[in-house]
Amino acid sequence: MNEEQKLDNPVWYSLVESHKKLVLTYNKTRFYHQDYCAFGAFNEMPNKGEDFLAYSKLVPSFFIFGKKPSIPASLKLKDELVCLQMIVRNKIVIPFADEIIKLEESHREALLGLVKIVYPEYFKSKTADLGNYYGIFKGNQLVAITGERMQMNAFTEVSAVITHPEHIGKGYAKQLVAHVANAIFEQNKTPFLHVATANIRAVKLYEKLGFETRRKISIWNISP
Repeated sequence: MNEEQKLDNPVWYSLVESHKKLVLTYNKTRFYHQDYCAFGAFNEMPNKGEDFLAYSKLVPSFFIFGKKPSIPASLKLKDELVCLQMIVRNKIVIPFADEIIKLEESHREALLGLVKIVYPEYFKSKTADLGNYYGIFKGNQLVAITGERMQMNAFTEVSAVITHPEHIGKGYAKQLVAHVANAIFEQNKTPFLHVATANIRAVKLYEKLGFETRRKISIWNISP
């Protein structure tokens, strides 16, 4: 297997490589520790979904990346989110009009506050510890963020591309995605990301920055 093939199962290989200290293993399924993110994946379908049942006792719901899982009757398959997995292979050259700062522990409250407005279901108490996060402030308000989530030896995921609803359309997301992607290149890794196929506006933004679609991947939302 070459390095890029690992992107076909990004949760699995992140938990085998860079994030191996955060893994919870239930037989044939690997999950992130529930304080970091409720993501899981398998290479071989677990028998009768017993692995999923065990993890479901730790979280209100969770997400399986990849093939459709077979789950026990006591769990519900709530939703399938079809995403494009996109990758960029060269540094992004754009003008930067706003100051971008690396977010530290002192910014955590502001970060979590912004996430709660837009993407509360994907963010846990320690999600921001999975990688570096960056933001743009206007006055004392954090108005946009982007960070790093899943990580392998050769790849890091650009994630949490979030702009406050009152500040959309000002170019903040474009600058932050470019900044984070370039920071990942500085680590001698390649940036990738996941975006819902229905989010046409975001897809077009990423394409303008040089991202190309590598494949489609499904994210399955499961709950008790």
